[in-house]
Amino acid sequence: MARYTTIAGSHRHELEVRRSRFITVLQRVESEDEVRDLLTRVRREFHDARHHCSAVVLGPSREIQRANDDGEPSGTAGQPMLDAIIRRATSPDRADLSDLAAIVVRYFGGILLGAGGLVRAYSDSVSQALDAAPMITRERRQLLEIAAPSATAGRVENELRAVGTPVLAVHYEGELAHLTVAVDDDAAAMGSFSSRLAAITAGELTAVPVSREWVDRG
Repeated sequence: MARYTTIAGSHRHELEVRRSRFITVLQRVESEDEVRDLLTRVRREFHDARHHCSAVVLGPSREIQRANDDGEPSGTAGQPMLDAIIRRATSPDRADLSDLAAIVVRYFGGILLGAGGLVRAYSDSVSQALDAAPMITRERRQLLEIAAPSATAGRVENELRAVGTPVLAVHYEGELAHLTVAVDDDAAAMGSFSSRLAAITAGELTAVPVSREWVDRG
């Protein structure tokens, strides 16, 4: 997968259901260690709450998914929260939200909600928090290196920038300059870049793949 969606930073939302308070803490995370640290901080902040339920989705392909009911009846909290994340439509044709931890803190209001009521409350808490959370797109880029004669490297760099290709670094080594550029990691983008490079250099220069990275796009 060459792109997916996550939230920008962190976000909080509070929902009241029949006198019970449901405080949702959303945070962008990139590892299970970050999730554990977040849960520790939330438990410390809301130390007098009865439940600190959680749901986590990690990775570009959402390969890690975790849910925890934290004392609520099995399946009434963590899983509905997780479902709210993984089913979230981020565009008309995609549901790809990831790198996200959701913790819902519940203060019991004295009225039992029943299993169905709990499922709705935990699901709605996360869904409403996501409604207001700012989203960003993560895209995978291919880093390429171009070896150009030092005398013409400046022109090549300027022309690449002029057509929208990010030039991340230029390293001079004797008679050669090594330009590192970034291209979206999909076949169409790579083909378009190759055509632009050939046009700029009259077919004399080629680009060699060196690595891949994930970057944020607003």
